[in-house]
Amino acid sequence: MDPSALNSPELERFLTEEKERAMVNEMVAKLTSASWDKCIMSTPGSKLSSSESSCLSNCARSYMDMSLIIMKRFQSMN
Repeated sequence: MDPSALNSPELERFLTEEKERAMVNEMVAKLTSASWDKCIMSTPGSKLSSSESSCLSNCARSYMDMSLIIMKRFQSMN
């Protein structure tokens, strides 16, 4: 393998994209866990109740809103 290939722009772009994917996956896992703990009060049947579904939707919306605010804040600091 050519050692100069280790510093190629393609490799750097690939690594950046993989880091971003990992961050998104981690965020989804945290959102899922936090929302489940907050919204699901018992073992669900074949369907979620309307209140559980509404709670999950509200949690996801709030989590995404806060994530966007935080990302914008970090971008403005750079």
